[in-house]
Amino acid sequence: MVVGIIIGASIFVQPSEITRRVPTIPGMLLVWLLAGILTLFGALICAELASAFPRTGGVYVFLKETFHPAAGFLWGWAMFWCMHSGIVAAIAVVTARYIGYFVPLTGNGTRIVAIAAIFTLSAVNYVGVRQGSAIQTFFTIVKVLAIGVMLIIVVALAPVRAGAPAAASYSTREFLLALVAGLFAYGGWHMVTYVAEETREPQKTIPRSLMIGTLIVTLSYLGLNAAYVYVLPLDQVIHSERIAADVATVLVGPRGAAAVSLLVIISALGALGGVILAGPRVYFAMARDGLFFRSAGVPHPRYRTPYIAIVLQAVWSSVLVATGTYRDLFTRVVYTEWMFFAALAVATFVLRRRPGYAPPYRTFGYPYVPLLFIAATVLIVVNQIVAEPAGSAVGLLIVAAGLPVYALWTRTTSRKGTSIDAGH
Repeated sequence: MVVGIIIGASIFVQPSEITRRVPTIPGMLLVWLLAGILTLFGALICAELASAFPRTGGVYVFLKETFHPAAGFLWGWAMFWCMHSGIVAAIAVVTARYIGYFVPLTGNGTRIVAIAAIFTLSAVNYVGVRQGSAIQTFFTIVKVLAIGVMLIIVVALAPVRAGAPAAASYSTREFLLALVAGLFAYGGWHMVTYVAEETREPQKTIPRSLMIGTLIVTLSYLGLNAAYVYVLPLDQVIHSERIAADVATVLVGPRGAAAVSLLVIISALGALGGVILAGPRVYFAMARDGLFFRSAGVPHPRYRTPYIAIVLQAVWSSVLVATGTYRDLFTRVVYTEWMFFAALAVATFVLRRRPGYAPPYRTFGYPYVPLLFIAATVLIVVNQIVAEPAGSAVGLLIVAAGLPVYALWTRTTSRKGTSIDAGH
């Protein structure tokens, strides 16, 4: 799940977003490396919390148990309206873009195909976690093998380009905005914690998978981006909408581009399936705590899946596809998510002062890794807000709106003595 969710569609789109901000090869590769290091730091922190609280819900459970149920509610609230549904929507859009290589699509056509992908994979996860995880495993194996083959082809066939591109300058602000785009491509590493109760020996399995998975992804991303700029001029990298297909066209012609486009579609569908599988487990956990619609916490009588949560997620993600642009989606996801990730790093300091706190795994490099992670996260979020105040305000307002909703929800729940049903 870690590798399958992270290596999705973004690595075949985001290089253009990053290189547009940082138009030099060393600068672009540094963005990818730092994004990988920050993701590893976050995974180390999340691994400790997952070993301490191996329950379905992941980040929701960590925030609720460390700080207050309101903190967990805000995470789930932002997940549904912005973060997780936004990831589902963004991956679906990239999937549709690459399907457009085979069947030319208009803007509306791309949206329709993206929505169809969301509902198809939601249906697979509706009928069982085993079916969803089997598809996830298949897609992950195919995509990792294909990335390896692609790198071998680049080394074997890529012509040596004479001369290097002229040096370009960029500001610290642009570098940090590029880092936001890079972090989105690494996004999803924490989602494996959502299914802790459905994982064998989660105290050991989840920390191990987080660390190994993020290292595999970082090496894959650095290799792919080095391949992109080795084959294509930097200007073409910046303006490409389907960079993997463009690289394949240069190396082996249109048939190779078609094969790579098919790879990207498989990769994106694998990531989309994993993200769709993970999210409803959080809404399921919230419903059991009386912080979401009661029906979302009732498993399907036959398939034993959180089917109502899966349907709600599919519907809202489709609305985001229909109303948003790809760049708006990934930008809003990153800075909103990473505010909560900083809180997870703070949680390690809070929990270690509690008597009886003895997780099976402890964060490597503590306290320096959590402190560096907090500092980097604050810098990224503040830079994003300063650079794009209007767009950032939308995400902040969505999170803030969760506080009065939480107060109303808990007051109504306590008055009724039960959680609120969707039909009431």
